[in-house]
Amino acid sequence: MIGIVAVMVLLAGPALAQQAPVQRYGEEDKEKTRSDIAAEKEAERAYKRSLGNIPEQKSTDPWGTVRSDNAAPKAAAKPPAKPKAAKTDSKTETTAKQ
Repeated sequence: MIGIVAVMVLLAGPALAQQAPVQRYGEEDKEKTRSDIAAEKEAERAYKRSLGNIPEQKSTDPWGTVRSDNAAPKAAAKPPAKPKAAKTDSKTETTAKQ
């Protein structure tokens, strides 16, 4: 009996947490205070400053160790030649169709 009560108490916490008010689609946003707006602006400025601190990274070549640097580039592959269509007489076509 005590075990059942303990399980019910443990499950009651998450169930109550799910009932917190959540903004639904289409509901109007709550009004922000001046301190909220100032905090958002400061967070945005701090984010932009932190992006400026990241050094430029070189482009990486994951297959660079497999390929040799001094290998000559391959010549551009030529497209395969198109087969020429066989010329047929209009007389043989009409007789073939019949």
